[in-house]
Amino acid sequence: MKTNLLAACTAVWLLCAFSGTGGADNAAKKNTERKTSLHKPLPDKVLIERGRYLVTMIGCGDCHSPKKLTARGPVPDMDRYLSGYDSREQLPAYDGKIVKTGQWVLFNGQNTAAAGPWGVSFAANLTPDETGIGSWSLQQFTKAMRQGKYKGLDNTRPLLPPMPWPNYAQISDPDMKAIFTYLKSIKPVSNAVPAPLPPTP
Repeated sequence: MKTNLLAACTAVWLLCAFSGTGGADNAAKKNTERKTSLHKPLPDKVLIERGRYLVTMIGCGDCHSPKKLTARGPVPDMDRYLSGYDSREQLPAYDGKIVKTGQWVLFNGQNTAAAGPWGVSFAANLTPDETGIGSWSLQQFTKAMRQGKYKGLDNTRPLLPPMPWPNYAQISDPDMKAIFTYLKSIKPVSNAVPAPLPPTP
């Protein structure tokens, strides 16, 4: 009787001991996975969704998307979303004397071109087409957003108003990558935006 009781107790002790060790191992494994997962790069899907959120929140489409006129006013044309100033559109005439004084800045009806003392600037094509940012690297995009420098051959031409790049200069590296990844994922639109026009004499 004592032998059977001793054997049963030993079996229970061994079962508890091994179960406890397995539980500890599993907990340690989960903790390790949790810690290491924080340092893994986010998958593209997560980056794209984060980028979509940021692009929407900072209003990129306000200036970089051609518009459709609706009963509630102009709204972004989603077929040409973020494709910039429509190169097929003729720039309407405007009074250069008004903007030359610096007291006025004029926008076209699409809100994709702006005239001021600097001349006329056109919203860039942000789609991944070759006429947009298709050939841009993350480094070039980051320089534009943080330093206001166009990609160009020497990457030194300043981005003109109304591009509010100083507002974006403090965007974190992960958020900058998310914005860039999202822009690279949207529908490419072929649209070669014209170069800025100098101020009127």
